[in-house]
Amino acid sequence: MYTLVTIADVVQILPSDFDKPSARAIEDWINTKYADKVIHGVGLCVGFHSLLSASEGLIGNGTGIVHVNVDFRLVVFRPFKGEIIRGTISSSNDEGIHMSMGFFEDVIAPRGLLFSPSTPEADESGTVWVWRANENEFWFDRTEKCLMRVEQEVWQDLSPQMKKFDEDFDLESRDIHGMRPAPFRLNVSMGLTGLGPDLWWLGEDAVVAEEAAEAPENLEGTNGAAVAT
Repeated sequence: MYTLVTIADVVQILPSDFDKPSARAIEDWINTKYADKVIHGVGLCVGFHSLLSASEGLIGNGTGIVHVNVDFRLVVFRPFKGEIIRGTISSSNDEGIHMSMGFFEDVIAPRGLLFSPSTPEADESGTVWVWRANENEFWFDRTEKCLMRVEQEVWQDLSPQMKKFDEDFDLESRDIHGMRPAPFRLNVSMGLTGLGPDLWWLGEDAVVAEEAAEAPENLEGTNGAAVAT
């Protein structure tokens, strides 16, 4: 799910950062530029990992900015095809189910990659998908935690204007799945045994116990998955 990539860049240290140790100033600049950004064909940058090399600084004429050539590693989110990841159902429409991983929202389970036969149903909260099997109904309810399998990466080189969208982005510019333009998206499946809502496979008691174990008060003092920047 997470990988290390090596990047070469020219760091620009402002005079206002001269009071910082050089390594810290370089790290702060890298995190400001790259953290939570998508590099096309590479993935979503989580944050700085390590500095490999740095040149002597060159002071820019008239600006006082110090330019440093650096090689460094970044932690990048990019699941491989076939990897099983966990997410939460955020919304649904007639074309599929939108998933959220908390830090990454551009995940879709298209209708063709759900258990068959699955159909969309309308209720008071919107569209909900239902898998009917052996006279039983299994619901993909909103906010349910699910396991899903990565099937495809979708990359899109967005223009500067398109990068400035927000939640009210013109609906006509959304794709057939109702998703806004995104530089990096994952298409996932929930059509194999063990995939889909945890509740189906673990039972309600096990899900409640798992959620209690993951509560913030029970994680205090542990080394979680968050990356400090």
